[in-house]
Amino acid sequence: MKGLILAAGRGTRLRPLTHTRPKPVIRVAGRPIIHYAVENLLAAGMEEIGVVVSPETEKDIREALSGYKVRYLLQEEPQGLAHAVAVARGFLGDGPFVLYLGDNLFQRGIGRFLEAFREGVSAVLALVRVKDPRQFGVAVLEGDRIVRLLEKPKEPPSDLAVAGVYVFGPEIWETVEGLKPSARGEYEITDAIQGLIDRGRKVVGVEVEGWWKDTGRPQDLLDANRLLLEELSPKVEGEVVKSQLTGRVVVEKGAKVVGSTVIGPAFIGEGAVVEEAYVGPFTSLGPGARVVRAEVEYSILEDHALLEDVALRLQESILGVGAEVRSRNGLPRAHRLILGDLSQVELA
Repeated sequence: MKGLILAAGRGTRLRPLTHTRPKPVIRVAGRPIIHYAVENLLAAGMEEIGVVVSPETEKDIREALSGYKVRYLLQEEPQGLAHAVAVARGFLGDGPFVLYLGDNLFQRGIGRFLEAFREGVSAVLALVRVKDPRQFGVAVLEGDRIVRLLEKPKEPPSDLAVAGVYVFGPEIWETVEGLKPSARGEYEITDAIQGLIDRGRKVVGVEVEGWWKDTGRPQDLLDANRLLLEELSPKVEGEVVKSQLTGRVVVEKGAKVVGSTVIGPAFIGEGAVVEEAYVGPFTSLGPGARVVRAEVEYSILEDHALLEDVALRLQESILGVGAEVRSRNGLPRAHRLILGDLSQVELA
């Protein structure tokens, strides 16, 4: 069985973070989101993995996955998930495959969905109960069988949202190849699956065990970062001088913690520097990030981000690649910032 990761989307809901980079390469708990997708597919036994990219995302996705053996498949225009699957037709061939949305995170991997894919089943969909299903594909079940699917309905018939993993048999090509664009001009994978249902094919829904995150908004990224950091095992490979590390803290090779306090769970990436600073729980620092004479918690600092001489604590914040926050004078309030790559903020 082959795996297919979709990573061609523009991630507009995460701007300004995604003005310059695609969402799947944003780091949570120190690693690009797309790494977790690849690792889950590998753990499930996928020996061949394809990644659908766009002209805008290809360079960044290739860099993020430089250590993995995958095949890149170009989707020239964003025309929907079913169109992305059609782009991969030559790679996928006529065997079953797993479709994985590259910005989704599953605590317990995807083995549960593969187990449900057996003789007589044409598709298995991961499902999760959500408070507001209007932003998702929504499934109606009879037993374990999906009898109806709707894409982002205004009046959802159930609270079961389609999560970001699908297992398909070759029958899916019966409906993908003859699909027409939806009202929003895209080729919807939900329409292709509904086509299977209308033909009498068995489509099974399996609820996600453990947590699941669709990292569509900044708060989702922070929450995913928190959930992943909670599973950290402490490890110190970098340099720690006159500092206190409490709880589950990872200090990667080449990182420095000097005269500081770090309270876990926290991740200090390769080459990062924490100097005369406080790094609180649920914070991750990407490679080369720096926190100097400042305090931060429940936040993500991406590669080479800088937080320096800010008198009061930064929290619930995301600093993009190379973003900088400095302050001339202490200000009597907490700050919450979402900054895109190479942004500069001076608090004065």
